[in-house]
Amino acid sequence: MSETTDSRGGDRPGAHPRHDLEPLLTSPVRLSVVAALAPLDKAEFGFVRDLVEVSDSALSKQVSALEEADLVSVDKGRVGRRARTWLALTERGRTVYRRHLDALRAIAGA
Repeated sequence: MSETTDSRGGDRPGAHPRHDLEPLLTSPVRLSVVAALAPLDKAEFGFVRDLVEVSDSALSKQVSALEEADLVSVDKGRVGRRARTWLALTERGRTVYRRHLDALRAIAGA
């Protein structure tokens, strides 16, 4: 077997692209959240909730997992008197998402 420079197999010649999949993004909801945030600087929690078609509690749970892994940042504030929560991909989140998509494309043979 070849020598590896990346524990996930990314730099190993002939390594299967599945090694570059991010386990957190194998969840359809988490992948949908990250995909929704990818083209944006930030988005309101309610916008992402409606786009992904999940409840507040379901989105909150998934965002917490993504935030803990430093893939998503959460900022809370106010607009007038109303509390607001904004979500954004971190730089690490953008990198992980791109690598995940590249791995999916490689697995699918695209």
